[in-house]
Amino acid sequence: MPALASAFQPRTGLRERIEQARAGHATVVLTQVLSGGGGVGKSQLAAAYAHHALSEGTELVVWVNASETQQVVAGYSDVARRIQAPGAGGQDAETDARAFLAWLAVTSRSWLVVLDDLADVEEIAPWWPPPSRAGHGRVLVTTRRRDALLSGGGRAVVEVDAYTPAESMAYLRDRFTGAQTPHLLDVQAEDVVRKLGYLPLALALAAAYMINEDVPCTPYLEVLTDCELRLETLLPHQADTEGYGRQIAAALLLTLDAAQQCNPVGLAAPALRLASHLDPAGHPQTLWADAAVTRYLTTHRSGSTEPAALPPPDVTTEQARSALRLLHRYGLITCDSRHGPRAVRLHALTARAARETTPTHDVPATVRATTDALAAIWPETDHTDPDLCSVLRANTDTLAAHAGDLLWQSHGHAVLYRAGKSLLSAGLYAAALTHWHHLATTAGRLLGPEHSDTLTARANLGTAYREAGRTPEAITLLEQVVADAERGLGPEHPDTFAARTDLGTSYRDAGRTPEAITLLEQVVADAERLLGAEHLETLAARNNLATSYLMAGRAEEAITLLEQVVADADRVLGLGPESIAARANLATAYSEAGRTAKVISLEEQVVADIERLLGPEHPDTLTARANLAISYREAGRAEEAITLEEQVVADRERLLGPEHPSTLTSRNNLALSYAQAGRTAEAIPLEEQVVASFERLLGAGHPSTLTARNNLAVSYKETGRAEEALPLLEHVVADIERLLGPEHPDTLTARANLAASYRQAGRGEEGITLEEQLTTDAERLLGPEHPNTLTIRANLAFSYLEEGRAEEAIPMLEQVVVGRDRLLGPEHPETLTARNNLANSYSNAGRTAKAITLLEQVVADTERGLGPEHPYTLDARNNLAMCYKEAGRAEEAIPLEEQVVADRERLLGSEHPDTLTARANLAISYWQMRRAEEAIPLEEQVVAGRERLLGRDHHDTLTARYNLAASYRQAGRTEEAITLLEQVVADAERVLRPEHPSAVAMTDTLRSWRRANKPRWWRW
Repeated sequence: MPALASAFQPRTGLRERIEQARAGHATVVLTQVLSGGGGVGKSQLAAAYAHHALSEGTELVVWVNASETQQVVAGYSDVARRIQAPGAGGQDAETDARAFLAWLAVTSRSWLVVLDDLADVEEIAPWWPPPSRAGHGRVLVTTRRRDALLSGGGRAVVEVDAYTPAESMAYLRDRFTGAQTPHLLDVQAEDVVRKLGYLPLALALAAAYMINEDVPCTPYLEVLTDCELRLETLLPHQADTEGYGRQIAAALLLTLDAAQQCNPVGLAAPALRLASHLDPAGHPQTLWADAAVTRYLTTHRSGSTEPAALPPPDVTTEQARSALRLLHRYGLITCDSRHGPRAVRLHALTARAARETTPTHDVPATVRATTDALAAIWPETDHTDPDLCSVLRANTDTLAAHAGDLLWQSHGHAVLYRAGKSLLSAGLYAAALTHWHHLATTAGRLLGPEHSDTLTARANLGTAYREAGRTPEAITLLEQVVADAERGLGPEHPDTFAARTDLGTSYRDAGRTPEAITLLEQVVADAERLLGAEHLETLAARNNLATSYLMAGRAEEAITLLEQVVADADRVLGLGPESIAARANLATAYSEAGRTAKVISLEEQVVADIERLLGPEHPDTLTARANLAISYREAGRAEEAITLEEQVVADRERLLGPEHPSTLTSRNNLALSYAQAGRTAEAIPLEEQVVASFERLLGAGHPSTLTARNNLAVSYKETGRAEEALPLLEHVVADIERLLGPEHPDTLTARANLAASYRQAGRGEEGITLEEQLTTDAERLLGPEHPNTLTIRANLAFSYLEEGRAEEAIPMLEQVVVGRDRLLGPEHPETLTARNNLANSYSNAGRTAKAITLLEQVVADTERGLGPEHPYTLDARNNLAMCYKEAGRAEEAIPLEEQVVADRERLLGSEHPDTLTARANLAISYWQMRRAEEAIPLEEQVVAGRERLLGRDHHDTLTARYNLAASYRQAGRTEEAITLLEQVVADAERVLRPEHPSAVAMTDTLRSWRRANKPRWWRW
């Protein structure tokens, strides 16, 4: 909010009209009688009104520069974050702005929003502040527009003219008195204010000139007349198409002439011309320390005292800053370091007058210096100062609007490309698409379709499409870019390499992995041949290829390639970002290959190295921590994962904003860890929040949104909320098939999750039908031995088991074991899981001895390969105990199960779902050994825990209650047993439907218990 100007005139009559308008309307629009002209004091009136509102206790006063709609949105967004408006994030400005408007509508707090210098009435329509439901909100608008639209929507228009003659005289009198120069007000004062059209801005410039130069009104009138004659050459009447006021231009020229003669001599004019090409709302003061600015000021300095034969002395940084202070003293700019990256501001009309009175031959140099300086002060990475980068983007937009084609002399200026990459870095994908589309179009028009800069702009537009989830459009564009680059630049040009790499990445994201591998193998071969095996670009290309190998299930090839990349990067570059990135990818490859021990140690080293090299808050550091947390979770170390992920979420919320895509991904990962730790009550609300945010920020069809919805559906399924999971998964499958195609790997994953939900909901045959089709598709698309194909086949076998079709499941699981053993090795976690499942199949088929032999091997292998406390090890022990029971070896089963219970209670906590399952299994063993009194306390704990965690109607809770009833009956507590079982049957028939196999079995048991408990009458 601007401070009140010196000698501010209260303009009592206007203030009364504003108050009258306020009495009947929520919004007051200050416009003016002068035809389109500015400088009549609207902003100062609004500022006085805002300051008065603060003094009266208004709780929130917001001042927004409304000359561009983008600045209105940015202003609202900033306020939304400051007041923590519900739904406000940190990167999607439009979402934050809407959250702010929604907050204004419902808050009980008093507020005033000032929209200063509104330019486009129709474009601003969606961003008008809403009426306050509590009646405590006001809106004040200043504008040069006089459209009929302004008076609609409950808005009152108050026309603002220039000062009255009396107000003009009072202004000069107050200014001169305050500056202790009352002698400047002489007999010609009335002629001066009339000559200046009574315009407050022109009077302010004139007063600054007269005070600084100690010139009374009479001589000032003479030089003002001479200046108007000079202005006729610079800005003829017919050239003033916007009617912004020749009086202002004349006063500005006169004031600028005076400032030119002050120390530092000759710098005021070039400095003002440079500032006039930047955002009036402010630019960083650090720009004036850049060499491009000081060189420009040196070259364009006038009035030098040096002999003509000598080159002018170089302008120093301190002299450049002195020029700013000089312009500030003469009222031409405002320079205040307290405004941070917007420290240097100027009135939009002052900027326009300065630009339009700049000699034509000086404009290119002014634009070039301004552009070079913006590029020079841009941080290397945006995360180090996101507020500065936001201001630099706004200034780049302003400069580009004024400079037009001057930024495209022989090529596109680097600052245009830097601004576009900054938008992508900030997660502002919609704005990035607009920016890169404009750059690509302009480059094509001015430089030609095959110019390197045009191809770069189009390639970045393709990246923006991909980041926005529009991968098919990205691929179409990048295929064209590659073809044009190969034809125009040649197949071996670096830009052609880059375009082919981008296209390969897009193929991979689209699930077209074979095409990605073919293209990236070609890129690697060309890079090795042309640049050498150890060139930085070659290492990056091999890194990308390895990622595609991983996606294709070729983990061992990826590991070989990445180990070579790490060795080469260490030898050639030393420990740097490239080497660390290769190590991080190698850790991922180790994870895919089941080398768990290597994964965590390598990722812990990556985190330590990257924190030391880049700092704890660098985006790559946060990514490394997030990857380590995932590995902790996969190793069964959920609590360590949670601690790390909570830290990553907090850091990303603070550094990137709470709704940046990376922040949302971190929250999603945290929810998965909560779920694994049995903290489902925390996981699901977090996932629901992530889904809502992704849908709002990226759209319902973005891949990240679909992944989040898929994860939420899986959580619903795992907590027994199958009725909620099924429709969500069905929608996810339909959306993914539509957006990515029926053969994309993500589509196959979504269909697999849907099949599992059908199975859990008691719709086993539908699940099997879907999984049989999935198996056929995966074998055709991925190959019969792809890891994902083996997983899908294993899921189908599990469904067969659930439906009692063990003899069909066993051959499939034997194939899975053989395939995983050959591809991944005998001790890979997925191989151990497959052997575990195969043993369960043997058990279900009555082949208990074979199951026990296999499970004893699995237990030994998991203890050796994964450790005695890994979740897979505990699962294997539990399954072995169950097989011992089936073989009548309960005395061996119970000690094993007691150990599992103790381990899970210690590692996971007493209420973790896996702990409850272990207790339930141990209780069954006690029951089988007719030790009901020991079983009952365990089962009561299981029932209580599952009711609390999963709900009374969850299938696992119903099972636990059924088992507890059986133990009551065995302990002779028959009436309690029947009463409990009656409740369980009623709930099962209501929740699962009467025909569900579990409901049928429970009903049959209840009938048998009732018959057995029926009194017998003996006939005598």
